[in-house]
Amino acid sequence: MNPQILEQPSTRELEVFLQAHLGKKKFVQIAGTCEVVYVGRAASLTEAGDYVVMVKADGSIQVHGAKGVKPINWQPRTDDVRVARDEDDRLMLLAERFKPNELVQVTFRKVSMAFSLELRDEKMFQLHGSEAQMHEALAQNPDTIEPGLRVLERELLVGVGGIDLYAMDNLGRYVIVEVKRAKATQEAVHQLERYVNAVREQVPGEVRGILAAPSISNPARVVLEKLGLEFCELNALPEEKKPEPQMALF
Repeated sequence: MNPQILEQPSTRELEVFLQAHLGKKKFVQIAGTCEVVYVGRAASLTEAGDYVVMVKADGSIQVHGAKGVKPINWQPRTDDVRVARDEDDRLMLLAERFKPNELVQVTFRKVSMAFSLELRDEKMFQLHGSEAQMHEALAQNPDTIEPGLRVLERELLVGVGGIDLYAMDNLGRYVIVEVKRAKATQEAVHQLERYVNAVREQVPGEVRGILAAPSISNPARVVLEKLGLEFCELNALPEEKKPEPQMALF
């Protein structure tokens, strides 16, 4: 793995370190005080605080706080990850997607540690539970796929098959979600494409397509991005919500 660690770096030392390791198929982690801005389908600002920033080999980025398992901000596989300076000469990490156009900007105030290593290829990973259980868990917790997502129907039948999750995002756009238990292939991408095209013929406005799976093959990702569809990485399923016990009436 050959890990490399940089402790209490200066701005210049951190800049050189990140330039040397970002975009080199390495896992990079930075711990320190920073603020995070997201601009894309919506906009958000995370005020300055102590966070851990993780950049994976595919360019995906996660920003974690002190509590909980979910990142406070994240970006799926990006097209460009780079460093720059702002007007106050502070170092920024910029993670950008081109389609759709999205940007996560992390501005560092003080960094305690930067860490880099090269991870070996992952083995096949498959989520536990049946596909029906996966659909149920995600339908009850659609924020796992995307914040603000609202599921309208499950297993919605269209002319080319059954849509796993038929949803709407926080901007009022219809979203077709295709769920896979293991690595998604080109076949899954074309399946999602057929569903999206079928719905586009029936509803007005924009229709998005999201392929949700633990991972995706490189050829499948190329086709997915060419078609303007999206990928959501599922590392774990949320727990299904159990109904609250009712008090007996006597």
